[in-house]
Amino acid sequence: MPHLALYTFGVLKSPLADPAPLTREFHDSGEAVYQKISQHPGYLAHAKAADGARGTFFDLDWGAWGEFAVPPWYGKGRTVETIALATTLSLWTDLRPAFDAIYTGLHREALNRRYDWFERTGHPSYVFWWVSDGTIPTWQDGVSRLEHLHDHGPAPHAFTFHHSFDPDGTPTRIKGIQPKSDHVR
Repeated sequence: MPHLALYTFGVLKSPLADPAPLTREFHDSGEAVYQKISQHPGYLAHAKAADGARGTFFDLDWGAWGEFAVPPWYGKGRTVETIALATTLSLWTDLRPAFDAIYTGLHREALNRRYDWFERTGHPSYVFWWVSDGTIPTWQDGVSRLEHLHDHGPAPHAFTFHHSFDPDGTPTRIKGIQPKSDHVR
């Protein structure tokens, strides 16, 4: 049975190392949000550094998730002092469980604050695609799917909640979610 891959990417208004209250608030809430999402039905896994290593995204060993990559338009720092991004790569059983996890609870509360923390870039902030059972998506897969979505719009290769596809490429809808523009405002 295929699994759903999800890549998210956002550019923070200030570096993660910034001691300002908003940056700290975003950073400090991340652990609780991840913990809640990882307990949600339909969640399978997310990219974690091998052996729980700490450092910048760029210098960690991500194991089967591959070498860390970011979209080419990310122009902020890559050092501990300057890195200003938030990104995830995860696997789900289907669209509905992913939707329910993302748009409820702590994650929903964080989404409501996204414009306090993130820049508006003119690029999509997330992308879905289907992978075969046993396949671990890589960071580079996520970047290329996000770029495809930006350049060509939703398709079976790269899609959103509002314009989604079944594993066989047939357009589908999540009950209660209507199509809308996926363009960033």
